[in-house]
Amino acid sequence: MVLKIGKIRGKTNYSASNLPPGPWKLPFIGNLHQLIGSLPHHGLRDLAKKYGPLMHLKLGEVSTVVASSAEFAKEVMKTHDLIFASRPPILAAKILSYGSTNIGFAPYGSPINLTEEIYSSTYSFTSRIAFGKKTKDHEKFIYVVKEAVKTSSGFALADVFPSVSLLQLLSGMRPKLERLHKEADRIMENIIKEHQMDMVTTKSVEGEAEEDLVDALLKFHEHGSGLEFSLTTDNIKAVIFVSTHTFS
Repeated sequence: MVLKIGKIRGKTNYSASNLPPGPWKLPFIGNLHQLIGSLPHHGLRDLAKKYGPLMHLKLGEVSTVVASSAEFAKEVMKTHDLIFASRPPILAAKILSYGSTNIGFAPYGSPINLTEEIYSSTYSFTSRIAFGKKTKDHEKFIYVVKEAVKTSSGFALADVFPSVSLLQLLSGMRPKLERLHKEADRIMENIIKEHQMDMVTTKSVEGEAEEDLVDALLKFHEHGSGLEFSLTTDNIKAVIFVSTHTFS
């Protein structure tokens, strides 16, 4: 079973002597041909039997290290977890998560690490729907989220050949993701505005209204200037989007 795949990207030149063993790579496609025709995890299992529990593959342009034993998985996920903490950039995350800024896809420590602050401040809201009351676009939003997840799941040719922008268009993935993102952004903008109006109204009424996740995030947005981190509107939208997928 493959427990961890670390994708090495960028212009850095990695010495072949520092990489684990692996099968011969073909020009342009690398080892993609060895994963076609069977379930990917079955293909990786068969390759691991020949090249060992830690092996190097080239998936298109992406240099990939595959760990398939408990020993090496521990090295990757525990001993050297900070090195592998960031997820590889993929097209769907760039478009749907406002430049990969949500909790799931943001690079470790950049641009801001919200995980601890968000979880510690919103733990009491986890049993509630992400944005509280049902909005007029609630059903539409759930549909958009599900379509986005369906579109971005699985193998995407554009992600293993990131420099070939034409593939993003020919596959239809970029246009569809951008269309879904535009619709989701419109709905989330309305959700945020509704909550901001409700917060203004609540201030003039005695007593404290119940808060949901969006209310908590908006408080950080308004009063976070003196803290170690701050939230932009796009950060809030990214959290709403991933939270809605979780709750749906």
